[in-house]
Amino acid sequence: MLLLITEYLTQYYTAFSVFGYITLRGILGVLTALAISLLLGPYLINQLRSRQIGQAVRTDGPQSHLSKSGTPTMGGGLILLAIAVSTLLWADLSNRYVWITLYVLIVFGAVGWVDDWRKVIEKDPRGLPARWKYLWQSVGGVGAAVLLYITAQSPVETQLIVPFFKDVVIEMGIFFIVFTYFVIVGSSNAVNLTDGLDGLAIMPTVMVAGALAVFAYLGGHVQFANYLHIPMWPVRVN
Repeated sequence: MLLLITEYLTQYYTAFSVFGYITLRGILGVLTALAISLLLGPYLINQLRSRQIGQAVRTDGPQSHLSKSGTPTMGGGLILLAIAVSTLLWADLSNRYVWITLYVLIVFGAVGWVDDWRKVIEKDPRGLPARWKYLWQSVGGVGAAVLLYITAQSPVETQLIVPFFKDVVIEMGIFFIVFTYFVIVGSSNAVNLTDGLDGLAIMPTVMVAGALAVFAYLGGHVQFANYLHIPMWPVRVN
């Protein structure tokens, strides 16, 4: 949103054009998400503690994790809020990848929220039944895969590029939808396996998100993308 505003203001004051650079907006996006977390985090944690909304740790896991029992849970809502607000403020909203990513974020976030609500508030240890969880994950995954496929504007957007081999490219065609579905749903359940152990999957989330952020940045930067021979999606300014 702010990118659109600054582009309009550039005609009156050229200094606003600096906000078109992906590097600056990436940094500001991170700082915005951090500020939201720091400002709202303490209040949210205090509210969760006062309402005795804590994590139940599985007894079949490592004994060292039992000490984490009672740690405030449902904090994923803060993460989703920080990501969504920061993205809406600093991302290029004319880029369809932004909206598809937000769609996946909302759908999978809603599934996790319902699961936590049933476990913590309704005191149902099963949470959201696996069949319903998988159903809504599949709805989100298939929806995103189909959107990516039907809106692809060039063949490279549906190709599979093998890492470390510059010229190895696999044409997937309609199989792109199946492949993308498994990547999205599989990644979500990989997090569930980690989170289900002791309820604290934030460190793996930070590490994986950091790595994906690097790839997203490189793919959106003309010079880096050309140098590393990786596909680049059109951006307004680098």
